Amino acid sequence: MRTYDFSPLWRSTIGFDRLFDLAETAQRAGEENYPPYNIERLSEDHYQISLAVAGFAPDDISITAEQNVVTIEGSKSEKAERDFLYRGISTRHFKRQFSLADYVQVKSAGFENGLLRIELVREIPEAMKPRRIAINGAPADNVQKLEAKAA
Repeated sequence: MRTYDFSPLWRSTIGFDRLFDLAETAQRAGEENYPPYNIERLSEDHYQISLAVAGFAPDDISITAEQNVVTIEGSKSEKAERDFLYRGISTRHFKRQFSLADYVQVKSAGFENGLLRIELVREIPEAMKPRRIAINGAPADNVQKLEAKAA
């Protein structure tokens, strides 16, 4: 796989740090494919990440959400020595990170039938939502009528 050197761009750009970090993370993400996962859009502002973690118990997995990154780590300690003739179910340590867009938050996580499901919701704060501004001299009831129609 090709690697790209972003250092020349650092000299002439300001404020694009996060963009370059995302590009480097995406480049490294192609190298690791364990555990397999799906990302689904359930509705306009509702998403779900599903990870296939067969062989792991909920106590073996930790989920950490900080700023715009959710990290899922799993480690299984072998308590008893077993003599496997064939071992097809991997229980090796993993660490998977997902970058989240602004205002996307982890709402819940569930574990069922070997699948870890993480629910994500985009909640835009009221201060960031578009709003109507009254124009001086215009009747105030005009603004309220427009807002009532939008809702």
